[in-house]
Amino acid sequence: MSERRTDVVVVGGGQAGLSVSWHLVRAGVDHVVLEAETLGHEWADRRWDSFTLVTPNWHCRLPGYAYDGDDPDGFMTRDEVVAWLGGYAPTFGPPVREHTRVTGLAPGVDGGYVVTAVGPDGPQTWSAGHVVVATGGYHLPIVPPWAPAVDPAVTQLQSGDYRNPDQLPAGEVLVVGSGQSGTQIAEDLHLAGRRVHLALGDAPRVARTYRGRDTMTWLADMGLYDTPVGQYPGGLAAREKTNHYVTGRDGGRDIDLRRFALEGMRLYGVLDGLLDGAGGHTLGFAPTLRTALDDADRVYNSICADIDRHVERAGLDAPPGSPYTPVWGPDEDPTALDLVTEGVTSIVWAIGYRPDYRWVGAPVFDGGGRPAHSRGVAPLPGLYFLGLPWLHTWGSGRFLGIAADAEHVAGTIVGATRRRLAG
Repeated sequence: MSERRTDVVVVGGGQAGLSVSWHLVRAGVDHVVLEAETLGHEWADRRWDSFTLVTPNWHCRLPGYAYDGDDPDGFMTRDEVVAWLGGYAPTFGPPVREHTRVTGLAPGVDGGYVVTAVGPDGPQTWSAGHVVVATGGYHLPIVPPWAPAVDPAVTQLQSGDYRNPDQLPAGEVLVVGSGQSGTQIAEDLHLAGRRVHLALGDAPRVARTYRGRDTMTWLADMGLYDTPVGQYPGGLAAREKTNHYVTGRDGGRDIDLRRFALEGMRLYGVLDGLLDGAGGHTLGFAPTLRTALDDADRVYNSICADIDRHVERAGLDAPPGSPYTPVWGPDEDPTALDLVTEGVTSIVWAIGYRPDYRWVGAPVFDGGGRPAHSRGVAPLPGLYFLGLPWLHTWGSGRFLGIAADAEHVAGTIVGATRRRLAG
């Protein structure tokens, strides 16, 4: 096993890892970025074919590198994001080792940390005073424990493995989850002419445009993306909230599930599980559909009302706005779905992900496996986390907020390194 020493090990070569590396390169700090696959592989390998960003292109800002194309208010496709992000590393030459999977992290005997990894040349260890865990927070897809009991004739896959409608066998499709991935995959299947059944959770929704501008541009102007998580109602609990569903497809538009229902999509409440004695093909649902639709619309209209108040306070000249009015509502909340009777041959699980830090041998996690930190700085000296949703603000984990988070973490590292050398 080869042994190496450096000042900082950055685990993960996505946009978060590269962003902190940019600052470390600029400060002349010796470090290495260990990437299990290839730079940006999550964008290339874990997004469906019709994927687009849901945030405007102008949000794409990394340290020393920003979107400079001709459509700042548009929404890059998956391949465009891959190309844009692929142009970042060559601008500053980060010390990246691709195909090097980190397998463990433990406190060092004399301080600092020991990182174990497996690379193209075999096992290796790295000793470092600082480690930045920049692997994000979406590691293990959530699947109900009873999913293996579903009729084996039904194809099941995760949202991260979905590519296009032709990938699935002929027949109707059940999509479980109404967050950004679930609703956009449901839309992709619906537009392709597939009959879709969608099980809703409690995800809110947001208008694509309102009063003449993209809603997310309004929210940026209002400072929402820069507000620290502790200042939001409920404080740190905001980290558990699901993002609002909307799409950037075809130039951007609302996702209106009520409209989809008018066009033939079948909507349900929260998926409860398999019904006993049904042979693995009848699913039960909680009677939450109407509540889920109403709550999502309430958030939609609340955000529009916030924009109205901002326009009025600032005395801005903007076209008039109006609240969303439902175009459809269920007569009753459906509570069962027989997959065989309805011809459902596929299930796409889009419930979300949970973190997996089992390789991190440090006591910095809560009962749910989430790391304890203050703006990315863990309570153990020399350990940091980056790229997490709501790390510090709503913009954290997005292209828009990563630069500020990376600057703070890198500044903490540089300050500690300089104090050590001086003293």
